[in-house]
Amino acid sequence: MKKLLLILLISIIAMGCEEDNVLNEELEHKQLELTRTTKQQNRQQFYLDLAYHHAPIHYQDVDKTGSHGLSGKADYITRYDFDGDLNATNNWDNIKTKAAEAVSYYSVVETTTHYFIIYAFFHPRDWTDIFFLYRLDEHENDLEGVLTIVKKDNSTYGEALGIVTVFHSDFFSFKAPNSGLRDGNEDIDGTLSLKQYDGVQRFETAAEAKGHGIKAYSKLKPRGSDYVIYYPSKTTSEVPNDVYDRFVQYQLVDIYKSEGMWEERCNSRLFNNCNSFRKSYGSGTANAPWNWDDKNDGGGTGLLAGGLAKYPAHLVDVYFNGLGNFSKTYTYNPYLGIE
Repeated sequence: MKKLLLILLISIIAMGCEEDNVLNEELEHKQLELTRTTKQQNRQQFYLDLAYHHAPIHYQDVDKTGSHGLSGKADYITRYDFDGDLNATNNWDNIKTKAAEAVSYYSVVETTTHYFIIYAFFHPRDWTDIFFLYRLDEHENDLEGVLTIVKKDNSTYGEALGIVTVFHSDFFSFKAPNSGLRDGNEDIDGTLSLKQYDGVQRFETAAEAKGHGIKAYSKLKPRGSDYVIYYPSKTTSEVPNDVYDRFVQYQLVDIYKSEGMWEERCNSRLFNNCNSFRKSYGSGTANAPWNWDDKNDGGGTGLLAGGLAKYPAHLVDVYFNGLGNFSKTYTYNPYLGIE
């Protein structure tokens, strides 16, 4: 009887130890998950701060002529879901009645030596005022953008060296004053102008009316007095008062965020083949950043479509000389699954 009680007691103690071990393992797992989540949140906050620090002051030329320009509204930057849905095939019509709240979509890719920041600007219409080119030289949805190259240094956010811009199916490269960048396999197209805002000397970029291709402001100044100047914000998304508004804030929106552009890339109501916006009107397409392409790249350069977003270090290394200590080893690149 005593042996039986002893065996029972030992069994009870063993079971209790097993339960304690399971509980400890669950607590450790939860703690690891909490630590991982906290690190991710801290990293995303830093990347937002980084993107804001280097975000450009953006000049948007506006054309009031022609019915398809909606008295200039068709040239305002906005969200691709400005109308409250992810259906890309109703944007041409819905922009007539919906507000164009300003945003720029951003993403950060990091190597051991540099940050590469994409800024993408969306318009519901790529349009013309030449009536016999309606549909032929127009299309629903438009996305052009900028890649900013930032060298890590002893400061918190590093030094911005230059940019590569998307102008339809061409890329253009520009350097910051005194950056040390030189022509690589591509000629540098000019030097950026700077303007101070919120304590930071910022690059000035500019987009044409109608087609919305982007270059440095120093190379693509708006024509006439009808243009809008957009300034970056972490939290505020504003609508221009009119086509002469010289201070409109655009909100930075993370491409990688939950239910954001990257996560929705294979949403068939929004994108075709996970790469370009769907449309119901016009000729031509609006590519997502991971499918932007310069029609003259490739061949011996080895540059692939989407490289501006997915392989920015490789593209920058081809486009520029004078980069100094430059690594192409990615430490953070969700486009390639490196997180």
